[in-house]
Amino acid sequence: MREDGPMRSTKWQCAAVTAVVCQTAALGALCWAAPPDAAPPQHDPQPDLPHPIVVVVRLENEAITPITARFVGRAIDDAASAGAECLVILLDTPGGLVDSTRRMVKAILASPVPVVVFVAPQGARAASAGMFITMAAHVAAMAPGTNIGAAAPVSLGGDLPFAPPNRPADSDAPEEGERRGPAAGELKAINDTVAWARALASLRGRNVEWATQAVRESVSVPATEAIEAGAVDLLADDLNDLLHRIDGRVVSTPDGPQTLRTAEATIIERPMWWGEQALSALASPNVAFLLLVLGFYGVLFELYSPGWGVAGTLGAICLALSFFSLAFLPVQIAGLLLVVLGLAMFAAEAFVTSFGALSLGGAVCLVLGGLMLVDSPAGFAGVSLTLLLPVALATALITFVLVGSVLKTHRTRVLTGSEAQMGASTIADDDFRRVGATYTGPVRLHGELWRATADAPVAHGASLEVVSRDGLTLHVRPHSSSPSASSIAPKATSPS
Repeated sequence: MREDGPMRSTKWQCAAVTAVVCQTAALGALCWAAPPDAAPPQHDPQPDLPHPIVVVVRLENEAITPITARFVGRAIDDAASAGAECLVILLDTPGGLVDSTRRMVKAILASPVPVVVFVAPQGARAASAGMFITMAAHVAAMAPGTNIGAAAPVSLGGDLPFAPPNRPADSDAPEEGERRGPAAGELKAINDTVAWARALASLRGRNVEWATQAVRESVSVPATEAIEAGAVDLLADDLNDLLHRIDGRVVSTPDGPQTLRTAEATIIERPMWWGEQALSALASPNVAFLLLVLGFYGVLFELYSPGWGVAGTLGAICLALSFFSLAFLPVQIAGLLLVVLGLAMFAAEAFVTSFGALSLGGAVCLVLGGLMLVDSPAGFAGVSLTLLLPVALATALITFVLVGSVLKTHRTRVLTGSEAQMGASTIADDDFRRVGATYTGPVRLHGELWRATADAPVAHGASLEVVSRDGLTLHVRPHSSSPSASSIAPKATSPS
C-alpha cells in the first residue's frame, strides 16, 4: 500500500521524536543516578579504626574511555572521603583515547590520596595509554609476566604507529620498502606526547629516557626489564605482596609528604556501578555494530509499514544507542561508510531486480566495513569476525528470501479488491434490459448482487465474465461456452 506525502512526513516525525525522547530519557536517567561532576557524599575520616583502609579498583582488559576516566575519578573521590591510605588501580589495558587518558592522569596528579598503579595479574599489560597512567602514579608496580610501553600516538585514520624520521628532510625519497618519516602533523603529535611522557617521568623520579623511547620508538618491555630501566618502582606477586612492599614508603601528594601504612590495611573494592557497567558494555565495537544494524532495519521496516509501532521504536532506540557507543570509539569514516553502503544495498534489493547481486554486494560491504569500523591499534579490539560473518550472511539470506517471496507474490493473481474481480465468472440474476446502446441487469458475484452492463443481450442464468468495473457497476460479457448472444431474445425488444 502506497502512502501519501502527509503520512510519510508524519512517520518521519514520529521516528525523530522517538529517537530524541529515548536518548534524552536514557542520558537523563544516568545523570540522575550518578551525576559525573557531582561531588560524592562526604564521610569523616576514620582514624580510630584498628586497620587503615586501602581502596581497590579493577580495570581488567578495559580500554581507556571517558567511562573509565570517570570511574577512576569517582574512585579517587571515594578514597579521599573515606580517609583511605591509598587507592590501588589494578591495571590491564591495551590503550585508549588520548583525551580520556589525560583526564585520568590529571585526576591522579591532583589526588589528595596516593594512587598506586599495579599492572596485574600475570599476563596483563599497560600498553599505550596504560603507560602514561602508570607513569603518573605515586607508586608504579608490576606483576611478573606483565609488560609496559608501546606508547606511540596512533592516527585515528587507520595508520599504524609511526616512527620518527631517520633521514634529513632534504634527502631523496625513500627507496621501495623503506619506511617514510611522519608528516608535519604527526611529528607535532609525537613531540607533544614525548614531552608529556618526559614530564610525568621526571615528576615521579623515573627514567625519562626510557619514557621517551616508549613514545618515539614504541618500546615495550617486560616487568623485569622495566624495573632495571627504572620505568616502574617495584615488582610484586599479588595485591597482598604489593601492600607489604609499599608499607612505610613516603610519597608526595598535593597536601604534602605522606607515609603509607598498608601492611595490615583493610581492602575495600569499589566496582563500577550499574550505569558505568552499562555504558562500558555499550563502548564495545561488537555492540555498536550490532545496534547499528538492528536499528537500521527496525526503522526501515517501520517506514514501509502503516502506522508506527514496536519495530520503529526499538529501531530508533538501537540507533540512538549505537551513535552513543560510536562516540566512545575511534571510528574510521571509511569503515562506517562501507557499513551504511552495505545496509543501503540490502534495502535497495527490495526495489531493484538484481537477482541477488545487491545482497551479495551488501554482505561484502558489511564485512569489510565492520572490519575497518574501529581503529584497533588505538587500543580497541575491532569488530569480531565471528559476529560479522553470521550477521552479513543472515542479512543477505533473509533479504534474498524476502525479496524472492515478494516477487513471487507479485506474479500471483490478486485475490482482493477490484483487481480480483477482473476475469471472474458471474451468473446473470435476470434478463438484461436494453438501456440506450447497452444492456443492463443484475448479476450475482461471490454471493453479492451487482449491477452490470453488457454490449450484447444477456438471458437469465447466463454465465458471464467480468471485463471491468466502474464504481459499483460491472461490465461483463458472455463466456465463450455460453449460448451465443444472437440466440437470446431480450424482453425489451421482443415483438408484440
